[in-house]
Formats: sequence, C-alpha cells, structure tokens
Amino acid sequence: MREMLTGGELDVLTGDYLAELTMLILGRDRLKDPGAGYARTFLRQLEDCLGLAQERGVRIVTNAGGLNPAGLADAVRELAGRLGIGVRVAHVEGDDLTAAHPGSLAAHAYLGGFGIAECLRAGADIVVTGRVTDAALVTGPAAAHFGWRPDDYDRLAGAVVAGHVLECGTQATGGNYAFFAEATAAGRDLRRPGFPLAELHEDGSCVITKHPGTGGLVDVGTVTAQLLYETGGARYAGPDVTARLDTVRLGQDGPDRVRIEGVRGEAPPPTLKVGRNRLGGFRNEVVFVLTGLDIEAKATLVQDQMADALAKSPPARTHWELARTDHPDADTEETASALLRLVVRDRDQETVGRALTGAAVELALASYPGFHVLAPPGKGAPYGVFEDVYVPQGDVPHVAVLHDGRRIPVPPAQDILVLRDPPEPPLPEPYPAGGPSRRAALGLVAGTRSGDKGGNANVGVWVRSDEAWRWLAHTLTTETFRHLLPESAELPVTRHLLPNLRALNFTVEGILGQGVAAQHRFDPQAKALGEWLRSRHLDIPEALL
Repeated sequence: MREMLTGGELDVLTGDYLAELTMLILGRDRLKDPGAGYARTFLRQLEDCLGLAQERGVRIVTNAGGLNPAGLADAVRELAGRLGIGVRVAHVEGDDLTAAHPGSLAAHAYLGGFGIAECLRAGADIVVTGRVTDAALVTGPAAAHFGWRPDDYDRLAGAVVAGHVLECGTQATGGNYAFFAEATAAGRDLRRPGFPLAELHEDGSCVITKHPGTGGLVDVGTVTAQLLYETGGARYAGPDVTARLDTVRLGQDGPDRVRIEGVRGEAPPPTLKVGRNRLGGFRNEVVFVLTGLDIEAKATLVQDQMADALAKSPPARTHWELARTDHPDADTEETASALLRLVVRDRDQETVGRALTGAAVELALASYPGFHVLAPPGKGAPYGVFEDVYVPQGDVPHVAVLHDGRRIPVPPAQDILVLRDPPEPPLPEPYPAGGPSRRAALGLVAGTRSGDKGGNANVGVWVRSDEAWRWLAHTLTTETFRHLLPESAELPVTRHLLPNLRALNFTVEGILGQGVAAQHRFDPQAKALGEWLRSRHLDIPEALL
C-alpha cells in the first residue's frame, strides 16, 4: 500500500482481499467471534498509510469487508479517530445471503460496482465492501468519475477488463509469468515486481502500466496471461455488464505500457452468482518417504498394511498418490526418495484422526526398509466445500451505506441478456504442412496461465505470433489437450477461441472436485496445470522454435 501511494500519481487505490477460500476462512473466524469476518491485514496496512492517502488525495476502495463490511467500516473510523485523521468511510452491503441458504457457513452474492459508485459520488474517502466481483473495485470508481450510466455497456466492459487485469496484482507485471526466464535474460528484475495500475479513459479504454522504477515488466504477454486467468469463453459475465473478451485489442504503448481498447459490452445476465461455502467434513494425510530401490514394491507393501488398518473403520474417501521424485544413483538421500501420499476424508473427525495416526505410526518398525514420514499425522482438520448457485438480480438487496449514514438502494440491472456462448469464430488458415518438425515441449512456443473456479479449472494458452497462432489453433484441439493432460481424459473439456489474443481457453469441469478448500488434488487450485501442459511434448514446426 505504501509503495503504491508513494511511487507515483494515483487517484484511487483498490485492494482485492477475497477469494473462494478466503470466504471460508472468514466464515470460520465469524463462528468464533461474530464481530470478526473481515480482513484484519487491511487495517494494519491502513494504520501505516491512512495519513499518506489523505495527504495525497487518494481514495481507497476495498473488498476487505469480507463477511462484515459494516464491522470493518466501524473499525476504520475507530482507527482514523485514534490517529486524529478526518476520513469519510462508507460501505456496501446486501451480498450476505447466508440466512437464505441453510447449512452454509457463508453464502454471498457477487455484487457489481454501482454501490461503490454511489458511495464515491457522495464524497467517501474510503469504501469498504463485502463480496463484489473483483472487477467491481474498478468499475465502481470509473462509473463515479466519468458519470457512466448502467447502460454504458462498452465503457463498463472496458473497465471490467481493466479490473480483471489488476485484480491479482503482480500477475500482470511479470509474476507467475510463463516467459519469466526470457524476461530475466533481457535484464528485467522479477524478484519483486511492482504492482500494476490502469490509466482509465472516458471511452472505457485504458493503459496498463506500473510506477516508474519498480520491478517486473508490463507487456502484451503479461497482460494476455492475466486476461486468460480464471475466465472461460468470449462472454465474461458480471452483474453490471457482460464483457466480450473476443473484442479486446492489445497493443504495446511504450515501455511497460499496454493499451487495451475496442472492448464491447452487452447487458448482464438476469441472475447473480452466489458463492456458498460449507464445512464438508474432516481430512487428514500422511506422506510416506520411500528411498532407494524397489519403490513400487515398497508402496504396495505400505498400502496393503494401511488398508488392513483402515478397514476397521473405513473413511468415506481414501486417495493414494505416488510421486516419483526419486533419481537413480542419486548423490543425496532426498533426491533418492519418492513420496507416497495418503489422503482420507470423512464426516467423522475420529475416523480420519487417531485411527489414521495410530495405523501409520505403528508401522514404523514393521514395514518397508527405511520407513519414515514427512510429518506425523495430526488429528484431522476440517475442510470446506465451495458451490455456486444463481439467484435473480432483484432478489439481492444491494445497498450503499454512505459516510453520513444514509442508505441508498442500488437497483438491479434494468436490461438483461440471457448468457449464451457466441458462435465459434473461424479458424485461421492452417500452418503450412510438410516442413521439418521436432518433438519438443509446447512451452517453447506457447505461454499458459491456469486457475480455479469452484470445482472447475481453466487453462489459457497463447502464442506471440500470427504464424504460431495458425499452428496452435489447429493443433491443440480438445482431444490433444486430453492426451497431453491425461487427468482430464474422462472429464468434460471445452475449448474457446480468442483470435484477437492469439489464445485458446480450456475449461476442465470437475477436475478440482468440490473446490480448493476440499483439497481434492495435489495442486488444489490448478495454478500449475498450465505449466504441466507447457512441459508436455508434441511435434512442433522447427520454424516456430
């Protein structure tokens, strides 16, 4: 926060503190303390920077209110009073639908940006929200500043795209970037990337950049990667507008400056997404270390021994995974070892607690040679389940609570458009056949960015030249994708074309089970799914390598 306030010019500072998993964590906090439920880290940052923000005339908009935006707004007022700083604090509420969803720890609708806009228009210095869309932190200030109406769809869509690029911070400035090695070799310092900012214009276009002198980089590649992150097809729906990602045009506008323009918008869908978090039960895990020779036989032995023990009170779900991290003739014990992971889940904590702990520990002198585990298993920890449901926009009481206490209802969208996939765009001309090719990793040609949405994962894949796009669009079909990532072979996979970005976006349904909090797989948020894809080999024209 201090870096953004001191590094250069800024009108509005936004802070995105919420994710699906965060809402579960805050829900558990609220069980212990009804006055909790917001991101306390925001308060610590604000204590250091509130005076600086007021001095520089920078407004702050944040969703750090989580499950208790009114509580955080009061805490900010108390902090400001203690510091002797006059500040006008407003908040947005109405997203909390937990009472209407029995059995949920937290159920919150994703609100749009017009409640934020109402607060800013009335003079708020700080606006605190609960669950809004990540992009609403940008569309709200933009609508307030430019006087946009709810039907200014193209302008709002441009702000949605800007907000989506900004929402994950340094992922737009070289963080988690597929071509980081190239950037480093070119002299860019990626050890501490600067945070991105958007210069917004009245027509909805923007320039993505960062403060002068900060690390990282902003180029068409870093912005493309973030545009593909946790999106799907051409229509990116939100409560205020549906942005057409197939209309986005990117261009390098100078060093560390990328212009985004041409974004078209459509009326939003008639429903709002509601994220529901509930406790799913308890989970536990043991990681057995298998060293040296006979790895497969050692794994079979300990699995058979544990099966006998677990049969007395079998957990609802049991999952084994052998990671062959071992190397032959290794010069360290660690690199000579493989990891065998056992994960169990059940509604009953005792079933996955002492029963598992005892069974694993008691094998220490009676199993495979070299028996040890990474850490002693615990008593079993609760895990969460994320689900999304949809409710009519009019069923959610979106309210802006102004700094003077007035409550301003924010009406739902007047025009709506049922969400449908647009017609598939035409493929480019195929890449010329017959030239020499080489078996090589896809990542030598393509970048990726992957992530989670509930139990689904998306993998965005892009290339940096028209010739590479001709090859990629015809080569990386859903069948090829399934072949390269066998874990997706039996799952529904949808491919979306985004020719303006030279990109494909794949959605893999169900690969993450019941969401990140359930920790269904080794990489529960699919953050590295794209990097796995880049490491896979296929025949690539030598002219592209």
